[in-house]
Amino acid sequence: MQPSAPGATGAEPRRPGFRVVGAVLVLLMLSSSVPSALYVLYQERWDLSSGMITVVFALYAVTVLAGLLLFGSLSDTLGRRPVLAAGLVLAIGSMGLFAAAQGLGWLLAARAVQGLAVGLATGAMGAALLELAPRSRPALGAQVNSAGPTVGIGLGGIGAGLLVQYGPAPTALSYLLLIGAFALCLAGVARMPESAPGAVHRTGGRLRITPHRIRVPARARRRFAVLVLTIVAVWSVGGFYLSLGPHLVLSLLESTNYLVGGATVALLAGAATAAQLLLGGTPALRTAVLGLTGLLAGLALVLLALGLGSAPVFLIATAVLGSGWGAAFLGSFRALSALAEPEHRGELTAAVYVFAYLAMSVPAVLAGLLTNVHGLQRTSVGFMAAVAAVCAVALLATLRLAARTRAEGSTA
Repeated sequence: MQPSAPGATGAEPRRPGFRVVGAVLVLLMLSSSVPSALYVLYQERWDLSSGMITVVFALYAVTVLAGLLLFGSLSDTLGRRPVLAAGLVLAIGSMGLFAAAQGLGWLLAARAVQGLAVGLATGAMGAALLELAPRSRPALGAQVNSAGPTVGIGLGGIGAGLLVQYGPAPTALSYLLLIGAFALCLAGVARMPESAPGAVHRTGGRLRITPHRIRVPARARRRFAVLVLTIVAVWSVGGFYLSLGPHLVLSLLESTNYLVGGATVALLAGAATAAQLLLGGTPALRTAVLGLTGLLAGLALVLLALGLGSAPVFLIATAVLGSGWGAAFLGSFRALSALAEPEHRGELTAAVYVFAYLAMSVPAVLAGLLTNVHGLQRTSVGFMAAVAAVCAVALLATLRLAARTRAEGSTA
């Protein structure tokens, strides 16, 4: 655990800052899923194709990745507070663009700014949660880092669905409320203790912005290749659901209730969070195997639901898929994190993020483009079948890796 800020003695003075950073994490992830509940409405109002909707979604993933690689370590030298504050200012700007959006160009600009905000703030949030965690509960920082994103995504889906369906100004209200929430967080960040031990404003050092190196240690490359297959499968599913999932369930239900679309995202994220909390103490490779098994079961149920044209089966499948998604990501990420020495962990994590965000964006865009040609349901069947094949390969490879690890007498 990093030293606390001057004057922060004991656990109690650190808690307000911890809560503020936790709120920032949940709100940023919440805001990232709000557009998912509105994509169907955007398509109807502005005559956008599914392909263009997935491009809007993918732009977010690409700009998050750019922000992570360019600014992921900035808070180590500049400090957690100013980097979090800058991320919140960008987030407020992106919400303003969304609220004022009148067409595709506005959506693209809003998503790009939002992605940079999340990418800029991610490194600072992760580090601050570890540094500001109460001394009596040191593991709480890692738990919030793990569960915060899925909690935020779930709340964003259901909250935006409610506001779009039943509130006034459906394309603006969610974003205006988030502007207020982010402004409150900005005030909280200004009051929280600085936890970065080498911040430039305290050491007088020179500010440098250096892109993250993307490097996998040579001795770990075989294991990395096995485990990253799970990351690809997990985030391919996540990208599909966050971009086209609401449209798919509304078409299956033959409904125009936007709450249903948002609730689908919330169901996936909620099941993922529950699985992560339940399996938090399970060994990493075992958790990954359980998650991949859940993913395969969920994908099989999705294919059954699409074959039957059954929305209830699709929602059950989404819950099963979400639990597998959460467990597979938790297990594979923990196993990947253990592959590098502490001084190279940032480089390895950057490599993981590259695969995660590419898997979130590229397959979703391809699915969106194919939807324009083959229709949403046929494209969904092909997409889920392809992801299931990746999951099956990843499961077999992870089982072999687990058996080899046991034979070597090591623990995951």
